[in-house]
Amino acid sequence: MSLTMTKADGVTVFTLTSDPESTCPPLCQILTGLCYSPACCSLSQHLRRVQRTSQSVLGALHITVGLLNIGLGAIIEVRSSPYPFWLGGMFILFGIVSILSEKYPSPCLVILNVTLNLFGVLFAIAAIVLYSIDIAVINLWWMCEEYYDYFSHDSTPSPHEDVMKEICMKSRTMALMLIRSIIAVLIVLSVLELCIAISSAVLGIKALRSRGKRGNESTDDPECYKPRKEKNAINPSV
Repeated sequence: MSLTMTKADGVTVFTLTSDPESTCPPLCQILTGLCYSPACCSLSQHLRRVQRTSQSVLGALHITVGLLNIGLGAIIEVRSSPYPFWLGGMFILFGIVSILSEKYPSPCLVILNVTLNLFGVLFAIAAIVLYSIDIAVINLWWMCEEYYDYFSHDSTPSPHEDVMKEICMKSRTMALMLIRSIIAVLIVLSVLELCIAISSAVLGIKALRSRGKRGNESTDDPECYKPRKEKNAINPSV
């Protein structure tokens, strides 16, 4: 199977020579040809020059935010909420793709990085909303639930029991303060992830647009079609 691309004035024509022995439908063959086309998968020095090392830095920040989400999420897992773990895993994935798009700057990989970072914006907003809900509804009343159940059957608790209840309430207050502080840190990290995803997506889009403009200038520049002037013209002798 071979795929050729022809560009005209505002029109791009793809010509696919299908493989009759292949069991894949034509649509799958077209997608495969697009993914493995040299124009899409070849490394671009222009993209490498435009992106520099910014994507690697942003990717490292992606991974750091993801690891912190997983680590802090394991500490505050008081409601058996799994989303800090899958959010952290997604952020790590975005970081890996960002680093790869800088190390191997092919158009396909840069487009994939831009697409994932656009999804990363949505995931970061979802993380902010979820963590904000957590910080508002968490109460930890279950920590002292046994004391409330015990005192409900005894109208005259002993001084020792009053002390134990007071100690439990103080412990609950401190634990609640600690967990809310950790969730607040996670909200800040989610805001940071939102900024990182937007920056990475914008950087990738600018790199792709600059590559497209560079290609148009190289093919449409009239200077390219001017004949070269002869430097050493021979004057005819009289």
